[in-house]
Amino acid sequence: MGRKSRHNSINQSWFVDQLAKSVFFHRKLHEWGLLEIAQQIEQIHGEQYNWKNLEDLNISESAWNKVIHNGIKPVLVFAHPEVLQKIERAVSYYRMLAMVSQKSMARIGLPVQELEISKTPDPDRAINIARHLNAIISKLIESDETVMLREFDIWRGMAAGAQAQGSWQNAKGKEIETLVKEIIQQRFRSAGITKTLTANTIELIDGRTVILGDDPDIAIYDRNTPVAAIEVKGGIDPAGALERLGAAIKTLQRVKTRNPACTTILLIRQASVTEGAKEDIERSHDIVNYWYTVEEFVENDEVQQQIWRLLGI
Repeated sequence: MGRKSRHNSINQSWFVDQLAKSVFFHRKLHEWGLLEIAQQIEQIHGEQYNWKNLEDLNISESAWNKVIHNGIKPVLVFAHPEVLQKIERAVSYYRMLAMVSQKSMARIGLPVQELEISKTPDPDRAINIARHLNAIISKLIESDETVMLREFDIWRGMAAGAQAQGSWQNAKGKEIETLVKEIIQQRFRSAGITKTLTANTIELIDGRTVILGDDPDIAIYDRNTPVAAIEVKGGIDPAGALERLGAAIKTLQRVKTRNPACTTILLIRQASVTEGAKEDIERSHDIVNYWYTVEEFVENDEVQQQIWRLLGI
């Protein structure tokens, strides 16, 4: 492989990693309901709540005055316990505004993770959380000469990004598989052949069923018989390449046992395509009918079209 080819290969791998991460972050934005929660809080008439005793809420007078004098609704900046109890997951809005993590909240005896999924806090917990977050938010506002509403959006965005990064570090091994599945789901939708679509199952108008699972990652069934299967290996550590490949071949072998005529496809990262891996794939051609790199699948329209034909979509 020449220098230019190696350079292109590295660029392709980075592109796939970047795209997978971007898709992951975008999905978290909606999964956490950040826009929906912010919109609910923006619609609140904050004047209905009691803000008279700022000390009780741990809001400094200096920070309060800066917010008021800039025409910003206090409820968009400071946590009120009644808001935390009224709007599900509102805790996440103010926690991110204070730019503190879920883990740090748990360490000070104010765990919020479950409150950012669906629940609302009881009155005592709501006041304790509000007071703690307001103290931090007040300090942040006091440190700025001026405050703008747009800046608060950036504060929350920074905290959301940090949280998503932590989630990404834990999940990135599976995210390449998720990226491939999302591209395939999009293909089914754009081809207009989808009858029903759920998180893991796609019913096609021709009667076939597509299962997005783990073993294999994607399988197409016709009356419970597998007719096509894709196994994705997103790892890039060359040291574990043969082990990952072996696991993929075993998975596709189980599919072939159920239906020897099933079309099997392996998608593997370019970095994992060692000489040993190529030899193993060639020796297993009866099990692995076709194989491509993940980078080819994501970036090369011609490769995608080949796979769509093999899948009958």
